[in-house]
Amino acid sequence: MAAIIKTPELIEKMRVAGRLAAEVLEMIGEHVKVGVTTDELNTICHNYIVDVQGCIPAPLNYGHPPFPKSICTSINHVICHGIPDDKPLKDGDSVNIDVTVIKDGVHGDTSKMFFVGKENIMAKRLAIVTQECLYKAIELVKPGCRLGDIGEVIQNHAEKHSYSVVRDFCGHGIGEGFHEEPQVVHYGRAGTGEELKAGMCFTIEPMINAGTHKLKVLKDQWTAVTKDRKLSAQWEHTLLVTENGVEVLTLRNDEDFPRIITH
Repeated sequence: MAAIIKTPELIEKMRVAGRLAAEVLEMIGEHVKVGVTTDELNTICHNYIVDVQGCIPAPLNYGHPPFPKSICTSINHVICHGIPDDKPLKDGDSVNIDVTVIKDGVHGDTSKMFFVGKENIMAKRLAIVTQECLYKAIELVKPGCRLGDIGEVIQNHAEKHSYSVVRDFCGHGIGEGFHEEPQVVHYGRAGTGEELKAGMCFTIEPMINAGTHKLKVLKDQWTAVTKDRKLSAQWEHTLLVTENGVEVLTLRNDEDFPRIITH
């Protein structure tokens, strides 16, 4: 299975879906506070996605077993695919909110780290380094770049700070499908892997752990947690490879990072 090169018409739809996904994360920030449950955050996001944006929340009923909620909320040592529940957020929690919307048949997929109450210094430091991993990888994206180039820059930056890169989950192609080719792993060796071409769309979404990269998946068959219960962080963007660089389709207004990079 080769990566799908997107048509100009599809790219325009991807820009819209990406912007809408980013808007959900911009909207939800003020609601992330001590005492709020992730189920309440899920309801707010679901209603906004469906009623305000006229979109479909892609995670809802996705996969096997069907994912039961409209967003993923991964707290502290949860790496990804955390299921919103009725447990209130506590002072010092860090939570990744992962949003994917479907608009006009295409997907926009993005995630952001949020901090509850008084920031946990260790969690904040991990989140900053993880976001730097994402940005360093995005800066490399252009036609001719290889997936191994992306993996190596992420792995080097994480390990330089004595963190580890999760191996079991990766970024992915995206478009009319939620998960398409290629698989975008966040570790590896420069000069290896598939060569990027203009018109490809995919996510980069490094999951970086404070301790071991090893994980376990809970009985719900979705929630992935660090094996040593140390903190994990993740950020994600949906990207378009342009003729001479990259466009970040899910860039938020709170980010000091260019939407378009040309080489």
